[in-house]
Amino acid sequence: MEYRVDAPLIVQGDRTVLLEVNNARYEDARDHLARFAELEKSPEYIHTYRISSLSLWNAASAGMTADEILEGLHEYAKYPLPDNVIVEIKEAIGRYGRVRLTRDPNDPTRLRLMSDDPLLLMELERNRNLRIYILDRIGPHTLQVPASRRGHVKQALVKAGYPAEDLVGYVDGAELNLQLRDVTAAGLPFTVRHYQRDAGDIFWADGSDAGGAGVIVLPCGAGKTIVGMLTMALAQTNTLILTPSTVAARQWREELLDKTTVSADMIGEYTGLRKEIRPITVTTYQILTHRKRGTKDQHLPLEQEFPHFGLFNEGNWGLIIYDEVHLLPAPVFRITAELQARRRLGLTATLVREDGREEDVFSLIGPKKYDVPWHDLERQGWIAPAICYEIRVDMPEAERLEYIVAEERQKYRIAADNSVKLDILDRLLKYHEGDQILIIGMYLQQLEKIAKHYGYPLITGDTKVGEREELYEKFRTGEVKTLVVSKVANFSIDLPDASVAIQISGTFGSRQEEAQRLGRILRPKSDGRQAYFYTIVSKETVDQQYSANRQRFLTEQGYRYLILYDEEIPGALPHTQQR
Repeated sequence: MEYRVDAPLIVQGDRTVLLEVNNARYEDARDHLARFAELEKSPEYIHTYRISSLSLWNAASAGMTADEILEGLHEYAKYPLPDNVIVEIKEAIGRYGRVRLTRDPNDPTRLRLMSDDPLLLMELERNRNLRIYILDRIGPHTLQVPASRRGHVKQALVKAGYPAEDLVGYVDGAELNLQLRDVTAAGLPFTVRHYQRDAGDIFWADGSDAGGAGVIVLPCGAGKTIVGMLTMALAQTNTLILTPSTVAARQWREELLDKTTVSADMIGEYTGLRKEIRPITVTTYQILTHRKRGTKDQHLPLEQEFPHFGLFNEGNWGLIIYDEVHLLPAPVFRITAELQARRRLGLTATLVREDGREEDVFSLIGPKKYDVPWHDLERQGWIAPAICYEIRVDMPEAERLEYIVAEERQKYRIAADNSVKLDILDRLLKYHEGDQILIIGMYLQQLEKIAKHYGYPLITGDTKVGEREELYEKFRTGEVKTLVVSKVANFSIDLPDASVAIQISGTFGSRQEEAQRLGRILRPKSDGRQAYFYTIVSKETVDQQYSANRQRFLTEQGYRYLILYDEEIPGALPHTQQR
């Protein structure tokens, strides 16, 4: 059997791929894998990836071919590729687009589900998830389905293993005149970066039926909002923008006023505080999923159970933007299944969903249209270089005993609240004195203790929106150097000068949260400073286990966590970036 000692990959018959970290070709192999495989485990020496049908379909939708995937695997593999993996990659890539959804020219209430393979259509006709939507057959290559169930049909096809190419097209929506500025309202020069332009153009696809629905994946700090505004300029239509919070909604408004030609009276805020519907309307997932009291679990029509869902039909929208699409709540998936006639743009730093609903993002929002490795943008200077540290600390004997005898569901809280973490925090704050620092955690009592001890401002879910905005602005101007924040600051907060993040507790093993928290410090610094991301964990506890899981996505993007122990903190931490 052929064996190449210098190659970093072992591809196995169950579609797992082992990647040797201490290999000269590690980074090249990792960057290739990240385009079509998912990282499952990332211990020190061997990383495990899995090639799934969904990861291959996303690669296919972004233009990657089976030959391109296999060529890279052959190049980096120690052993010959298993025959079944070669076949399965070709088959999965080949399944993408083998069925097509098009308009029915004779009946606007129906769509045509078509395939060049009549036997495949017969198979799908008998599929239990799809058959409830089939209305009629027109010859050997065409089935008819209801136009009103376009999203549901696409979900069923993904479950059947044959994602459809959606060529039905979209409604135009009301016309909106919006242009990007060359000089911002603040008087600064403004240009769209090359990768932002590429992302917008690939999504828009010259306005053809082949474009108009999909997800753009870019790191935090890389300007996803700019891609959204560029898409609005290409579409020239009324736009509904969904965001994770009121603060994020207002930041979209500020960016639109600063970088586009729209006036303030053209932008509406539809939140808990205001209910404005304008040609551009910005709202939050929270307000959209607000239920009428007493309606839960009564199986009511969507707009009766969620009264604000009426917003989707009130603005003659031609484009809906889902900011931080990985946070999309389940009820919004339900309404999105019925909004397939409107163009849909998802923006995110990671397609990872902790609820496992990546398939629903794929079928209802659209496939991944564009992404770029984080380190490519770092090397080009578009995001700040970052060093990640995991600092492992012992627990005091009394706390360790409490942890050992606690019930499983209490163990993480005890480990996360380890009092030794505060000693490490104190040393890190002294080391980074003068830097712009975010102290991030999930347990409010822990955060309140830190804020009170140091006299730092605290932002939690209970902090009023106006107060949050005021504190964020003081942080941006340097009047406030350190903020203590809960997970409300994970998403869509623009704090460009933050250069240090210290995470004292996280949301269990959430990979998406880890990516977002690192993202708070990745915006490029005016003076080119390094960014530092610290996670303090209790050694040999579930806190350490959850931390390892949280790191998986960032490891896939090329960030290597340097492991330190508490005795290694005093003096000077290394200032050179290591990966």
